[in-house]
Amino acid sequence: MQADPVSEPLLELEMEMAIFVADWLHCDQCAAYVASMVSHDRPDPIRHANLLSAALNELFEMSFHTRECNGALTCRFYRNGSTERIELTFPCSAEQRSEYRTILEHMQGGGHALAAYLDLITNDAARAEHAILLGLALNYDAGITLHEHDADMLTLVVDLALERLLN
Repeated sequence: MQADPVSEPLLELEMEMAIFVADWLHCDQCAAYVASMVSHDRPDPIRHANLLSAALNELFEMSFHTRECNGALTCRFYRNGSTERIELTFPCSAEQRSEYRTILEHMQGGGHALAAYLDLITNDAARAEHAILLGLALNYDAGITLHEHDADMLTLVVDLALERLLN
């Protein structure tokens, strides 16, 4: 999906990270809220909201794992036809941003993504973030990119074609 630089988000949610990381339930609550708000006009809104909520919950979990409390978590939701775009911006250390870049580089290398994913989800020592990103790419056929704003923030851009998965 090509982002239109002048398009307005369909929905935008902003929450202080300190409030967000104060309770694990915020991941699920925010995901369910956003998914139900933007799925109402889809042909099968309940199934669409369920898929979207699961994907969003995974993304929110990634930001939750940073445990960074300075700054805001911002989720912007865009739509272009059947493609949903989630832009999740959150505080993230330089070390973690580097890890995310490495994960995405390995994912773009292609080849054995399914085998790598199966290894990750059965490995107790594996980083949750790696399994989350690879799982979104495999299970949702998601396109994932990173945008680094400054030394303290990261935006994950995730394109999902959920309508294709529902058909």
